[in-house]
Amino acid sequence: MAAIVANDVAAVSPRMAVNAWAARALVAEGERAARLFERALAVEGADDFPFDLARVQLAYGERLRRDLRFVRARQVLNSALEKFEALDAVPWAERTRRELRAARDPGLPRPVLLADNALTAQERAIAELAAAGLSNKEIARRLYLSPRTVGGHLYRVFPKLGISTRAALRDALDRLPGPEPVPVP
Repeated sequence: MAAIVANDVAAVSPRMAVNAWAARALVAEGERAARLFERALAVEGADDFPFDLARVQLAYGERLRRDLRFVRARQVLNSALEKFEALDAVPWAERTRRELRAARDPGLPRPVLLADNALTAQERAIAELAAAGLSNKEIARRLYLSPRTVGGHLYRVFPKLGISTRAALRDALDRLPGPEPVPVP
């Protein structure tokens, strides 16, 4: 950050300004972070770089959602989703949709139920990662959740699948009917 500020990277071009202000926002705390994200999004000419702008909106939306500012998070994330879809940036759009679900966006379809003893899409994603050997902390970091939330989801998943250990997760998931899980970045 010190090098970005010292070299006035934001003055190089609108694209660099968006990324420089966003970088500053990512390391800031509280209301200061929100102001810096808003400044990044307000850079004149930023619309000429939709992918960069959408990535900043996604990061901002994630921060807003973690700060429980769901309404603003959904606004920013929906704008990012539009850009990612227009650019056909499928993995980024999927990540944004997951974040919108976490921000309780009523405009998204309800979680897909995978069986009569229904796993939500988020439970399925967590179970897949746990079956792959990731710890609750690693899963939490990857899905932008708390480790305690991950544990709570797994606590509900095990009885639904009729298992009692992580070792049995892979086989239980393979037996489930329904769509393939959404890849998790």
